Amino acid sequence: MRGEIRVDRLTWRPLGRSAPTVADLSLTISPGGRVLVVGASGAGKSTLLLALAGALGPTVAGDLSGGAHVDGRIGLVVQNPLNAVVAERVGRDVAFGLENAAVPRGEIWPQVSSALATMGFGDAEARLVSTLSGGELQRTVLAGVLVTRPDVLLLDEPTSMLDAANAAAARDAVIQAAGDRTLVVVEHRIDPWLEHVDRVIALAPGGRIAFDGSPAEFVGGPALPGVWMPGMALPSPLAIPSVLVEPSDGAEPVEADDLHVTLTTRTLRGIHRTEALRGLSARLEPGQLTTLVGPSGAGKSTALAVLGGLLRPSAGQVTPNRSRLASRRLAAEVGWVPQNPEHGFVAATVADEVGRTGRRIGRAVDASAVLETFGLSGYASVNPFRLSGGEQRRLALAAGLAHRPGLMLLDEPTVGQDPSTWAAVTGWMAAARDAGAVVAASTHDAALVADVELRLRAGVCT
Repeated sequence: MRGEIRVDRLTWRPLGRSAPTVADLSLTISPGGRVLVVGASGAGKSTLLLALAGALGPTVAGDLSGGAHVDGRIGLVVQNPLNAVVAERVGRDVAFGLENAAVPRGEIWPQVSSALATMGFGDAEARLVSTLSGGELQRTVLAGVLVTRPDVLLLDEPTSMLDAANAAAARDAVIQAAGDRTLVVVEHRIDPWLEHVDRVIALAPGGRIAFDGSPAEFVGGPALPGVWMPGMALPSPLAIPSVLVEPSDGAEPVEADDLHVTLTTRTLRGIHRTEALRGLSARLEPGQLTTLVGPSGAGKSTALAVLGGLLRPSAGQVTPNRSRLASRRLAAEVGWVPQNPEHGFVAATVADEVGRTGRRIGRAVDASAVLETFGLSGYASVNPFRLSGGEQRRLALAAGLAHRPGLMLLDEPTVGQDPSTWAAVTGWMAAARDAGAVVAASTHDAALVADVELRLRAGVCT
């Protein structure tokens, strides 16, 4: 029956891992079911969606036994939206699925426009995908999946990079598009989804089912480890020894004076310019945690990059100006945690990744203690690209900050984290601040409390 999902004794061990991430998992989802899948970071939630999409084995390397079958057409939104884009411009990317389904050209573009408008992204059809923020990419990919009207929607943290308003709009669009179709959503922050689903499945580490029942039974039952249960108290940031975070060479303020940034993209059709920042002025102090907040596309990631010397401003000034430093010196002074964590991975193992920068700049790093802090000790010999999305984000933070730089810049550091790993990430930031570092993070996480908040909109600090 179209829309039915059957999983029979599914076991999956990624290439290079000694233990399976999902073991002997069986379940059935009836056509039209709306299911929320929850669990700790690394419990196998994304693996389950990839199995349902038929990606394990042919696309993702590893050992597979058992099986998963989906009756009907599938629409999959992966955890990292950058992995799903296929076209140069937003409109063409959203149109891709319709074109492959041989929808008449005259019918495609009205549907594309409607899908983007539903995502609150109606003016983006002609924009270059390469100029989009993480949240804008997420809305683009969602629009591209919903416009094809699949029989089964598989969504992996579809609103994790969106501000509250855009997340609500995206969620409403998903529910409306789902209609009587089958919907399976993986999320960490689950409260907004509970009223829209009829079943909750919780996975324990190793991909075992720890709970399978109605939302009412889930909410009324005992708290599950690794799950952001409705109404739960915010976990306290983990206490991190200062020896792991104290700046090796001290820290100094960073001052931005009337910064303007115009991003230039070269394509076969010419040169395209996007104004990303317009007149940003700010001061980041040692011993202070600053958050950059605002809607997706506001310029938060660009601001972090220019403050750290990774990007030169088109106008204005940053003091100190690190944009002309040699790479080794820049790495010693600045810890950078990118929004797409895999963009920074250069080593073959997790342990080597954590210690790599320290070795290159001649600075001792206690890799074992850092891995323990971020719950990654068991993956020391694993390839970074074989980790889950949440694990990769923690590894990027560990690798970018383990050498104890004076300036720490983090782009969406808490995305994809369960309560305990959220406590580790926020604990590291708080400890670094308390040890005298300059710490700044772009975020949509309202629970991340800062000393100073910079609010951006359309490249302007408001």
